[in-house]
Amino acid sequence: MKLAREGVAFVMALGVATLVVNLLGYWWIGLALLILTLAVASFFRDPERVVPRGDHVVSPADGRVVAVDREARAETVSGETFQRVAIFMSPANVHVNRVPSSGEVVLVKHTAGRFLAAYDERSSKENERNEVVLRDPRGRLTVLVQVAGLLARRIVCHLHPGQRVEQGDRFGLIMFGSRVDVYLSPSARVLVRVGDRVRAGSVVLAEYPA
Repeated sequence: MKLAREGVAFVMALGVATLVVNLLGYWWIGLALLILTLAVASFFRDPERVVPRGDHVVSPADGRVVAVDREARAETVSGETFQRVAIFMSPANVHVNRVPSSGEVVLVKHTAGRFLAAYDERSSKENERNEVVLRDPRGRLTVLVQVAGLLARRIVCHLHPGQRVEQGDRFGLIMFGSRVDVYLSPSARVLVRVGDRVRAGSVVLAEYPA
């Protein structure tokens, strides 16, 4: 099982602790540590995905769609109206985030905030979050907001302004339960509904007219 690089140190440390405890004869503690090691490894798993390339937007996260808004405002882009798709990630989901469309990173902004449960609609505006603005080759903007949840205390984002990215590229993760909000151009046709399950990099969230 491939692991996200952010999780390798955690899994190795727990694995070593499990081995040492078992060698000392404390098998019941070793069993508990083994279960914890496997749980952490599962959280940081980073499976390969087949990315459907095209003039569309793929999901940046695994999880369940909890909101679809036809008119929404992104904090980092003033004067423009977007459509918003919000994806909730439980601790059982893959938490590696992927780029929804090819283009250039325009802005990356981190905002400190609260740690409300990620499925709470207020979390989009009140929780600690990281916002990324992308511009595709046709000039359309897509805004990603990585939102920390009740358990999440660390948002990882490897992007920087001016960077060129490809659809489906890995760009970061959010540790433990969290959410990602995607702000899309009004010209996009959203293909998902509330309650749908999506997978990062492989499920198309919206497509653009030919």
